[in-house]
Amino acid sequence: MVQSPLPRPLVDTHFHIYTRDMPLAATAWHHPQEDASLELCLETLDRHGVALGVISAASLYGTYSDYVLQALKRHRRLRGTLMPDLGWDITQMEAYDAAGFRGVRFLWRPRDERPDITSEPYRRLLRRCADLGWHVHLTERAHRMDDTIRAIENAGVRLVLDHMALVDTETGVNDPGFRAALDAIERGNTWVKLSAGFRFVQPGLADAVARELVAAAGWERLFWGSDWPFAGYEQAVSYESTLQDLARWVTDPAMQAAVGAHTPVRFFFS
Repeated sequence: MVQSPLPRPLVDTHFHIYTRDMPLAATAWHHPQEDASLELCLETLDRHGVALGVISAASLYGTYSDYVLQALKRHRRLRGTLMPDLGWDITQMEAYDAAGFRGVRFLWRPRDERPDITSEPYRRLLRRCADLGWHVHLTERAHRMDDTIRAIENAGVRLVLDHMALVDTETGVNDPGFRAALDAIERGNTWVKLSAGFRFVQPGLADAVARELVAAAGWERLFWGSDWPFAGYEQAVSYESTLQDLARWVTDPAMQAAVGAHTPVRFFFS
């Protein structure tokens, strides 16, 4: 096992599994050159003292979730999220819930226009998510952040913001989109993942964002995620470096235990 100053065991709340023979979505922004198989994933988690994990829906594969579904059925230490299909009925969603899925992912940051979240199909989906105790796992553009967050809140669904909200703008922590994320945390139904600092383009912004989030939400509203296998950054990022990020961002050992284990266990596994 890799040595680390962080408390063990840990919960990794954001990583992906896939194989190169899976059907890529037409909108895929990256074509992986290597498999990120379930077996390699579990080996990586075990080597770093990670006992539990949450498989994030990979946008590269759209609504294809068969591989993740089989992983959840085989390993109860895992949970997952799905890219939503608005054609699901409640029976399908209940079956996903029984398998270990705990939410849907809205990856809307790449889109110039957001889907109409107030439309009947989305209102129906969000109501069913609320009824099942699922969450919405969101990646959104800064200028839409406040409106999207409030629409999801109004639907009564718990919200998890991906990658420290990823408001990667020149105004940084003063951007209204990031301030909207902090306000949502304060209102009590939003959590944030400390993950993927390497995806921020603005120099030093990831660390600044992490400091703000730890001050606002460190004990009860933060999770940690590796974002393994670091799609698009496979050769530049290591699992160890993501753990080092967590240790740098959260320096208090008791808070490390909360962010790295206690809070995500309550949220995803209770």
